[in-house]
Amino acid sequence: MKASTVTIKTEKDLEKLRVSGRLAAQVLEMIGEYVKPGVTTEYLDDICNDYIVNTLKVIPANVGYYGYTKTTCISPNEVVCHGIPSKNIVLNDGDIINIDVAIIKDGYFGDTSRMYYVGTVKPDAKKLVETTYEAMVAGIHAVKPGATLGDIGYAIQTVGQREGYSIVREYCGHGIGKIYHEQPNVLHYRQPGQGLVLKEGMVFHH
Repeated sequence: MKASTVTIKTEKDLEKLRVSGRLAAQVLEMIGEYVKPGVTTEYLDDICNDYIVNTLKVIPANVGYYGYTKTTCISPNEVVCHGIPSKNIVLNDGDIINIDVAIIKDGYFGDTSRMYYVGTVKPDAKKLVETTYEAMVAGIHAVKPGATLGDIGYAIQTVGQREGYSIVREYCGHGIGKIYHEQPNVLHYRQPGQGLVLKEGMVFHH
């Protein structure tokens, strides 16, 4: 991939993106207390939608995106990502779920997700969540001018495989800005030194 295909953000862009990112993060902070056994994923989605529209007064980015009708993606247990909220999916004690939310503020996208424990989870489930978080942090620490996309993927892959996990290769992170899904794709595996060289002003989502 050529660096010219990746947009370099201005200081104004970065300021706007920080605001959008913080607002998206607020949604995930808010919803945590509602994640409990017996609730449906549609119930959680409805709460997120109300909070985004009526409290934050911003746009839920997922609604209408390629015909999608929900505000969030909620993925329980073995669902890797992009789970569709439903009144038929009831959370049980011991589940782990990911809630993925995106908003638009002043034309800029904020997109983030977070894992939650439902009730009391087993040690193996807790280890999976903790290792995934550690891998994300390792990937973030690899992001700096002069590094490569391969450095990010390698950092993530190294943590996961060290703990005996495989890496999902069908999904990836991406650039973000005034467009929801921008270049480049950020793979969660690769070799160090491979791929696009990072420059100041590039912005990625996990």
